[in-house]
Amino acid sequence: MTVPFAFTTRPEIKGTFGVVATTHWIASSTAMGVLERGGNAFDAAVTAAFVLHMVEPHLNGAGGDLPALMWSAKKQKIEVLCGQGPAPEKASIAHFKSLGLDLIPGSGLLAPCVPGAVDGWLLMLRDYGTIDIADALAPAIHYAEHGAPLVPRVIETIATVQQLFQDEWKTSGALWLDKTGALPKPYALFKQPGLAATYRKLVAAGAGNREQRIEAARKAWREGFVADAIDKYVAATEAMDASGKRHRGVLSGNDMAKWQAHIEAPLTYDYQDWTVAKCGPWSQGPTFLQQLAILKHFDLSAMDPAGPDFVHTIVEASKLAFADREAWYGDPDHVEVPMAALLSDTYNAARAKLIGAQASLELRPGDPMGKAAKLTSIKAGESGGVGVGEPTTGRLEASDGKVTARGAASGDTCHIDVIDKWGNMVSATPSGGWLQSSPLIPELGFCLGTRAQMFWLEDGLPNSLKPGKRPRTTLSPSMALRDGKPALAFGTPGGDQQDQWSPQLFLKVVHHGMNLQEAIDSPAWHSEHFPSSFYPRAARPGHLGLEGRFSKETIEALKARGHKVEVGGDWSEGRLTACGTAETPEGKLLTAGANPRGMQGYAVGR
Repeated sequence: MTVPFAFTTRPEIKGTFGVVATTHWIASSTAMGVLERGGNAFDAAVTAAFVLHMVEPHLNGAGGDLPALMWSAKKQKIEVLCGQGPAPEKASIAHFKSLGLDLIPGSGLLAPCVPGAVDGWLLMLRDYGTIDIADALAPAIHYAEHGAPLVPRVIETIATVQQLFQDEWKTSGALWLDKTGALPKPYALFKQPGLAATYRKLVAAGAGNREQRIEAARKAWREGFVADAIDKYVAATEAMDASGKRHRGVLSGNDMAKWQAHIEAPLTYDYQDWTVAKCGPWSQGPTFLQQLAILKHFDLSAMDPAGPDFVHTIVEASKLAFADREAWYGDPDHVEVPMAALLSDTYNAARAKLIGAQASLELRPGDPMGKAAKLTSIKAGESGGVGVGEPTTGRLEASDGKVTARGAASGDTCHIDVIDKWGNMVSATPSGGWLQSSPLIPELGFCLGTRAQMFWLEDGLPNSLKPGKRPRTTLSPSMALRDGKPALAFGTPGGDQQDQWSPQLFLKVVHHGMNLQEAIDSPAWHSEHFPSSFYPRAARPGHLGLEGRFSKETIEALKARGHKVEVGGDWSEGRLTACGTAETPEGKLLTAGANPRGMQGYAVGR
C-alpha cells in the first residue's frame, strides 16, 4: 500500500553536489561547508562530529564512543569503523562485586570504557579524508572559544544534575554553572575553553605531512597528555555515582595506550532488492537484520503504515530480535555469537510463526544451532538516579516539558549522515561522554563516558564484563545498498530504540514508497518490552509507546491485542536523519531528510 503524504514538516532535500543530515543544524551547516570547500564526505563527517561536542554536549562528548559505517567510492564497499573502546584491565566482575554492586552504575567513574570516539574520527580522517587536522578541528575550536548557542534541552539536562554539580562534581559545576550556581540561559553563547585548549594541543601535537600530523594527534590522545590527564584524575578521584556512593574508577593511561580504533567488515542481510549493513554483535545492530529476516514472511506492503496490523507485526518482530540480543549478543572477539544461524531462513521462518494476533508479554529468545539461551538472573533496579541513562531512556516528552526522575532530560545521542558528489557515504552515531555522565576532568575540559554499564556482572553471559572486551553497545548506524549500489545512509539516536525507529524508516521507504522526509515525519512508536541496556536495566513487558498522531481506532485496536499502550506527544518518537542516492534517467540524484522532533536536526544540500 503506497500512502502519499500531502504535507511534510520540511522538504526532502534534493540535489547533485552533496547532502548532509545531522541532529543539529550547526553541525549540518558545518559539514556542508566542508563539502563546498572541496572536502569529501569523510572530512565533512569528522568536522561535524567535533562541532557536536559543542552544540550537543548533553548528548555526546570527546570522552565518548563511535560506531560508523562508510562507503568508499574508491574501495566500492561498506566498512565499519569501530570507535567503541573496551573495558579497562581492572574492570572485572570480582572488583565490582567487592564493592557490593550487582549492576555497574550508570554515572560516575566506574562505568567508563576506553574513550574511542576521538581516535576513531581521526582514523577516518587519516585514511579516508583529505583535509588537515587543523581544518577539521577549526570549527569546533571556534565554537569552544567564542561560544555556541545552547538549545533549551541542554539547560534542562544541566538542571537535573545541578545539585550534584554543586555538591559533588564540582569540576563540572565550574564549567556548566556560574559562580552563584545558576544555570546558563537558553541560546546564550556558551564557551568551553578547556576543551578548546585540548583540541589546540591535538592539532599542534606533531609535524610532517597530513597523515603524520593526524597520527601524532592520535598518539597524543592515546599515549600523551590526554591519557596522562585521565590516568591522574581517575586514580585520584572518588566520585558520587548512581549507586548513591562514591567510588574510584579503574580506567588508566595503560588502557588508553593498548587500544586503537579499527576497521572491520559489516554484517549484511538481503531484503528484496536491498542489502542492509550494520555493525557486528558487539552492537545491537544485528537486531535490525533479524527483524527483516522475520518480517519478510509478512505482506507489509498490504498494511496501512499507520494502522494496527503494521505496528503490531513489526513490534512483535522486534521483541523476538531483542530477546535474541539479550541471549546471544556480545563482543565476538571474546565470545562465540551464532550470527549465521540467527540470520538463517530456517530459524527466522520458525520465529515468524511465533507472531500471533495478540501481543506477547514474554521474553522469548530462540535456540539457534540447538543451543539453549541463557539470560541474566540479575534483577533490575527501580531507580537510576541523577545523571544516568542514554538521555532518551529517561527522556521528557517534547510535548509536556517534564524531566523524569531518572535525572536525564529529553534528547538522545547524535547522528551524522553525509553523501558527497563522488559517491562516498558516511553514517555515524557518536555518543557518550555527555556532560551528565561523570565529573569533568579539569585538565582536558571533558568528561568520560559510561558505556560499561551495558555489561552484566554475571559470569557465563555473552555480554558479561571482562577486561579488554567491548560492551554490547546500543549505538547503531545504518546503511543500505539497492541492487548492489549505495542507496541510503541513515540512523537515529535513542538507545534501545535506535533499531526500532531505523527499521520503521526503512520499511516505509521500501513497502510504502515514502520519501525520506515522509518516512521521518510519519507517526512512530517504540517498545520497552525487553531489558534496558542502561542502568538500572529495567524491562516493561508488553509496553508500546505510540505518538499521539495515531488514530483512536489504531490505538484502541492495539490495546485490544494486548499491548500495554502509552500514548505520548504528537511528536515524541525518534530523531531520525537520512541521506539517499539513486541513479535517475537524468543522472545521479542525492536526497536527505531530518527529524523535526526537538527542533534541532536539519538536512542541507544542493
